[in-house]
Amino acid sequence: MSVNNSASDEDVRRVASALVACLPALARAVERQVDLDDTHSKPAKPSEAQLALLRHVEAYDGITVREAAEALLMKPNNVSALVGQLTERGLLERRQDPADKRVAHLHLTATARREIAEVEHLMGGHVARALRALSDAERDALGSALGALNALSRHLHRATR
Repeated sequence: MSVNNSASDEDVRRVASALVACLPALARAVERQVDLDDTHSKPAKPSEAQLALLRHVEAYDGITVREAAEALLMKPNNVSALVGQLTERGLLERRQDPADKRVAHLHLTATARREIAEVEHLMGGHVARALRALSDAERDALGSALGALNALSRHLHRATR
């Protein structure tokens, strides 16, 4: 079904409801597959919130806790707690801002880069195997939907600011 500006409210609500149900279930299924994967000796996988923070720091090296919290739509104290956990595990480094000692900049460690790469590889492998089980038409439909899903994500992210 194509949803555009002329779509009925009922159609929009139906698609919204299906996405709200499907996307977390998809994420949980991938998480479960990674958790059950015993083909690799792997360190404890970071939680989804920790992984989101690590990915964001990877993309924005030197970001502050406050900036990360705003970008991830989280409370600064929750991000600060995640930073503490990840620092304790040797995955993040906090470096004091030379101009303002109250501000810390976040940087990934080499260990974090390896763990992120391993988790991404495992997740991608499980999703790729599942995609191979789909029909060509289903894979094409998912590929076509990626742009729209990314646009939806950007819109929802902007709407919370």
